[in-house]
Amino acid sequence: MYIYELLLLAVGLSMDALAISICKGLSMKKIQIKNLFIVGAYFGFFQFIMPVIGYSVGSQFAKYITAFDHWIVFILLSFIGGKMIKESFSKDEIDKDSEVDLGINTMFPLAVATSIDALAVGISFAFLDVNIWTASVSIGLITFTFSIFGVIIGNIFGMKFKSKAEFGGGLILIFMGIKILVEHLFFN
Repeated sequence: MYIYELLLLAVGLSMDALAISICKGLSMKKIQIKNLFIVGAYFGFFQFIMPVIGYSVGSQFAKYITAFDHWIVFILLSFIGGKMIKESFSKDEIDKDSEVDLGINTMFPLAVATSIDALAVGISFAFLDVNIWTASVSIGLITFTFSIFGVIIGNIFGMKFKSKAEFGGGLILIFMGIKILVEHLFFN
């Protein structure tokens, strides 16, 4: 996997976290630096660790399914991308007057939920020529950065970017899945 592909994939994976960060920014009356880093750290860390976990699990089964691994990668990325595109059309209402909750009981489930797709991608990495540490660090750092900017964007601009971010991220994941499938079917 080339570095530009990895970066595109990282951007695609970070879109769920970006969308949630925008929502968090919507509910902040005033942005505090520590809140930016709390949101970024939760999402960035889980987007970093979940591909590593997925890779570890996928590596255990790689030798049994190498004949059709490209189909698994395609299906996983397409499913995740399709889910993100579907979610981009849902209408979420945020109460701007409520105070944002950044406690572990709120942020932990959000971070896990937004990184399930990174877990699936980590499984697919086990079947590809990917350095898991480079990939995971890239995904984590990009998500951390996007999450911080998401809070700021949400606080300034509101909900109009949330659906566009999810839609774009979903498209990126689907195109990556198609590219991997086409490469394995026609160029191997």
